[in-house]
Amino acid sequence: MTYSVHTYVQEMIGLYTAHTDEKYAQWSKSYLRNQFEFLGIRTPLRRKLTYQFIKENGLPQKEELKDVVFSLWDLPEREYQKAALDILEKSKKVLTSDDMPWLSDLIVKKSWWDTVDTLSAHIMGDLLTTNDKIILSFPDKWIDDENIWLQRSAILYQLYYKGETDEERLFRYIVRRATSDEFFVQKAIGWILREYAKTCPESVLSFVTNHTLKPLSKREALKHFKANIL
Repeated sequence: MTYSVHTYVQEMIGLYTAHTDEKYAQWSKSYLRNQFEFLGIRTPLRRKLTYQFIKENGLPQKEELKDVVFSLWDLPEREYQKAALDILEKSKKVLTSDDMPWLSDLIVKKSWWDTVDTLSAHIMGDLLTTNDKIILSFPDKWIDDENIWLQRSAILYQLYYKGETDEERLFRYIVRRATSDEFFVQKAIGWILREYAKTCPESVLSFVTNHTLKPLSKREALKHFKANIL
């Protein structure tokens, strides 16, 4: 069955609003510092509802994907942005480098760690493995941008690259933002170093030893083997 963008989104709204929980909505709103409204749908149920919806209605056609995602992104309740991310993750095979500009717009729209980390590490992280040109056009520019969420995205897009990590670029980005006073940038630095240490512990230990990092970044980076080096 083929739906228009409007109908597709309205069908999802109808499904979600049938499962609202005001008490959990208030808790969720407080957890994210009162920045967003919530329906109060717990993550396991939300994913179940979304995947059942996709099973019954299909994914948006490629030419409609952007409009569906932005329509969901514009809705006030946070669960709809999460639904948009679920749809994007299921649609990764049809995404190309031409989609990077509008995907990047999502980083700076209704920004918080819960959307930014999925966009950077899971969705754009896959796209950015394809060619160096889009890395030069996006992460290399994000790291110099004043927006902290673009900085965080530049640092985290290689989060799950393991042995495919461009170590030189990663360490260069970290040095660029090592003095940041922003919690979410410091945390991102520590997180990716901790993750990369699972693949190249010697490289991470050498980097941390020879560079000045904020205490939070250093503590997070060395969390798994700190006891062995103090």
